[in-house]
Amino acid sequence: MARELTEVGVVGLGTMGAGIAEVLARAGLSVTAVEVSEGALERGRGHVEQSTGRAVARGKLDPADRDAILGRIRFSTSLEDLSAAELVIEAVPERMELKTELFAELDKICPPDTILATNTSSLSVTELSVATGRPSKVIGMHFFNPAPVMKLVEIVRTVVTEPSVVEDVEALAARLGKVDVTIGDKAGFIANALLFGYLNHAVSMYENRYASREDLDAAMRLGCGLPMGPLALMDLIGIDTAYEILDTMYKQSRDRLHAPSPVIKQMMTAGLLGRKSGRGFYTYAGRDSAEVVPDDATPAPGTAAQGARSVSLVGVVGSGTMATGIVEVVAKGGYDVLFQARSPEKVEAVRTALQRSLDKQVARGRLDEAGRDEVLGRVRGTTSLDDLADRDLVIEAVVESLPVKQALFAALGEIAKPGAVLATTTSSLPVIECAKASERPADVVGLHFFNPAPVMKLVEVVSTIATAPDVAATAHAVCARLGKHAVSCSDRAGFIVNALLFPYLNDAVKMLEAHYATADDIDAAMKVGCGYPMGPFELLDVVGLDVSLAIERELYTEFREPGFAPAPLLEHLVTAGYLGRKTGRGFRDHSSR
Repeated sequence: MARELTEVGVVGLGTMGAGIAEVLARAGLSVTAVEVSEGALERGRGHVEQSTGRAVARGKLDPADRDAILGRIRFSTSLEDLSAAELVIEAVPERMELKTELFAELDKICPPDTILATNTSSLSVTELSVATGRPSKVIGMHFFNPAPVMKLVEIVRTVVTEPSVVEDVEALAARLGKVDVTIGDKAGFIANALLFGYLNHAVSMYENRYASREDLDAAMRLGCGLPMGPLALMDLIGIDTAYEILDTMYKQSRDRLHAPSPVIKQMMTAGLLGRKSGRGFYTYAGRDSAEVVPDDATPAPGTAAQGARSVSLVGVVGSGTMATGIVEVVAKGGYDVLFQARSPEKVEAVRTALQRSLDKQVARGRLDEAGRDEVLGRVRGTTSLDDLADRDLVIEAVVESLPVKQALFAALGEIAKPGAVLATTTSSLPVIECAKASERPADVVGLHFFNPAPVMKLVEVVSTIATAPDVAATAHAVCARLGKHAVSCSDRAGFIVNALLFPYLNDAVKMLEAHYATADDIDAAMKVGCGYPMGPFELLDVVGLDVSLAIERELYTEFREPGFAPAPLLEHLVTAGYLGRKTGRGFRDHSSR
């Protein structure tokens, strides 16, 4: 039976510690909040007052409750005031020597049955515990920032943490209204172990000038529905904090993907720490400001589309879901569209699907009947590729098979008029192979729409080594007219989104395979702790395990990075025919749903 804790302490009142003190006081506990100096204590008090003040201003807290919360927190500069605490949570800076020193002191001051908890996000809880004479009473309680808002707490037990201590802390997390996941002591725990590999990969893409900071961030927000792009998130976390977490993870895992990208250390040394210093990957209006202001690296609006070729007639090749969605998007953008399918039945199927989609939008009030009829009036179908000879832009959206696409581009190279732009919607194949097959490689570009094309805002514009600058500009100009957000990258496996997404998904499978955490806990950690719209296993089952495996193999083949090698568990599930929702079973059983 878990005991009900009533008297708790928090040491360290930065943003994180102050947030934890507020969360505890909101739940009715008596809190002693300790800082190293009067100045730091006042700043900590200010954090709590501002946070509760904002909640009152937004109508989420009434003034009497705010006063009661503040009344439950006693502010102090003396650790001796924690002598009656049943639980003490430390939230001091992420340095092992500082934390071990503090734990040794708390061990002397607090009663023998006091639980000592650390809010570390990456350091070894076991190493901290042995600085005390009570390692069995030491546990990790990793809150997420901002603590009053974020629902996740990672509860980290060591090999010697008493089961009763785990129970007490789990019961407290429930009382605080938090979602808890209980795990073993491994660098990064769940959320950071998965998050920071991805962030580091994004930084290395930026450092290698593969894509701009704006395009990397927009790609992951719009392509994956993430609340923030990776570089903006690095600035929020703090470049120094990110370096410490990655360095700790690398020392423990020896995984090259966790070795901090060199630019992170350079930025830390130069004092470019992100929002807290007013400058990181982006420049901010001031210290601790969230407002991004233009700087030397900010692109001028519209420059990507400068010098574009004129486009008024568009061709689309294909009759599947993606092709039909692109036909709709292009026709809505005001272009005359001619689509080519292999048979009259397939031509009719595209027309029917397009009509159905537009009718739904009329029924939902998103489009009027006149608008629908205009869109349909701009669309014609054909079974002959030769009919695309007058098109200014031809977009290929056929099956994801390189031989099929190469044959198509060889034909389009002969049929399309001089100066026509030829685009492929491939998500994983090399665009240069299509370009070479066309025998007019300067005219070929990747236009990777995301599914469903009418809904998803993102398009990756992929330039090969041979793509003419005015062809890339044309792709950007067309995307702008379609109301899409285009991001630029060069022709490498995975482009931006898949190259960042699938190694993260692979890491999650490896974590499950190692029995570190359950699929449910990993999904909960990423959704609740990081604000992801879906957990990795939910997403894998939706995408399809066979599709995911094929993309991961492409990435591994291109980059030869050991960490990108597909997890054996994923390969075994695909071999067994467990492909996700489409077969009724993947990482989870969907047959009864």
